[in-house]
Amino acid sequence: EAQLVESGGGSVQAGGSLRLSCVASGFTFSVSDMLWVRQAPGKGLEWVSSISSGGGRTVYADSVKGRFTISRDNSKNTLYLQLNTLKTEDTAMYFCGNVRRWPNVIGYRGQGTQVTVSS
Repeated sequence: EAQLVESGGGSVQAGGSLRLSCVASGFTFSVSDMLWVRQAPGKGLEWVSSISSGGGRTVYADSVKGRFTISRDNSKNTLYLQLNTLKTEDTAMYFCGNVRRWPNVIGYRGQGTQVTVSS
């Protein structure tokens, strides 16, 4: 059974940084394209970024381009999202998942990690 466990969320002030991690198990992580999505209070899921299985291709939503960086370590079955220059509008629950259809259709996902940005 596929399992994804996110961590690294927290509360930061605007302009700050966080690094999210997602540890995968129960499927072959190294051949899976992966992504991050987020959900703000009262809103639907918003795709954030995707990375190809080998890490050579990355794509970002316009809202985070230039501020967030997706990466992965296949030797550790771990996906990362570096969040820099955070804004209050980045406040959301962040989920990792596998890509069901490139670049932004999610398959299974984890339980999420909360990011709260204050002004």
